[in-house]
Amino acid sequence: MMAASTPKGERRRQALVAAASELLSEGGFEAVRHRAVADRAGLPLASTTYYFSSLDDLVAAAVEHEGRAELATGRARLAELTDEPHSTAAVIGLLLDMLLGSDSRDGGAETVLLRYERLVGSPRRPYLAPLMRELSAELHGLLAEILQRCGMPVGRDRLLELIALVDGAVLNALIESDPDPRGAAYRMLHAQLA
Repeated sequence: MMAASTPKGERRRQALVAAASELLSEGGFEAVRHRAVADRAGLPLASTTYYFSSLDDLVAAAVEHEGRAELATGRARLAELTDEPHSTAAVIGLLLDMLLGSDSRDGGAETVLLRYERLVGSPRRPYLAPLMRELSAELHGLLAEILQRCGMPVGRDRLLELIALVDGAVLNALIESDPDPRGAAYRMLHAQLA
């Protein structure tokens, strides 16, 4: 995009993306609005339409920003792991950090709920489908590497089963108003991996 081709333009565009990503994490898709993003970024309202062709374009940039940041955190954690067996609890904690976000460690359902709303809400936004598939494939590859490094290698089908187990445990916990959906997922994974 020509508007962001200058260093100042790129800084402004990145500030808008970061602001939109924060709003997305805090309030879901509905929180990402032109005015809210501009206010959060400390930029004029017109900057959102100057640097992005539509709200969908801005939302997609925010989703990608959030997803790439989560993957970068996971890769950093992978780089810190040694090639030796790790405790089941440590492996499960790392998997849940990747699947539910490290913020979920603090307990409470809100951060997990917002993450799942974002995931479940994505199919209503067809423009996000290719990006979501790409991010999901990268996450699955990273999870497989983490398990391999921790001495718990799994095939693709088993990895998908473990992810589905976490998703099911979390959704059931959210439906039941369980204040700790991460704990519910932890118990299910522990029963499978111990």
